[in-house]
Amino acid sequence: MTKTGQSPSGKPRKGYHRIAAIVAAATLAAGLGYIAIYGIGGLTGNAAETGCNPAIDLAKKIAPLARGEVAALTMATRPLQLPDLAFADVDGKPRLLSEWRGRTVLINLWATWCVPCRKEMPALDELQAKLGDAKFEVVAINIDTRDPEKPKNFLKDGNLTRLQYFHDQKAKVFQDLKSVGRALGMPTSVLVDGAGCEIATLAGPAEWASDDAVKLIKAATGQ
Repeated sequence: MTKTGQSPSGKPRKGYHRIAAIVAAATLAAGLGYIAIYGIGGLTGNAAETGCNPAIDLAKKIAPLARGEVAALTMATRPLQLPDLAFADVDGKPRLLSEWRGRTVLINLWATWCVPCRKEMPALDELQAKLGDAKFEVVAINIDTRDPEKPKNFLKDGNLTRLQYFHDQKAKVFQDLKSVGRALGMPTSVLVDGAGCEIATLAGPAEWASDDAVKLIKAATGQ
């Protein structure tokens, strides 16, 4: 009986060593590719997870305060670093969420065509007036895609002057949050710690200037 790769005379078939070398090289390359994809990817994932563990601990600590007007908050149970959301300020200057590192942020996505959004904007403006400082800021990002003056006029007419005006006319911030399961409708609010990690998310409106909300935000910022 002849072995695979041998001729009837027992000698290796012509070209066998070359084929074997190619197969071995391909196998090695596949193995290295697996390590590169899964090994390095796993290390990156573990690093991000470790960096967001404090946010999970904080979420557990303040969970009992998610009641009353903010009872609909969903507290984070798994580490999640949000995408570095890109938007613009009132002057059109590009801004990134990472610029707020070191501060607790309440990200809010709103639009003038969203009735619940319009109703909660005065409360967000009041929350910023009450607690906005070097430790905390409400970052409300408008995602109207048509008339850029409409949301500005809405804030002006409502005398909502404490909130900085941020906007994204392409609504990419919504898609970016949706990609990580944190934007299923409007309005959407995400409480983020100083490392850019999720503490809690709320799908829908809330009375953000209420005592319940203020107590929770103060606890989240260590006040």
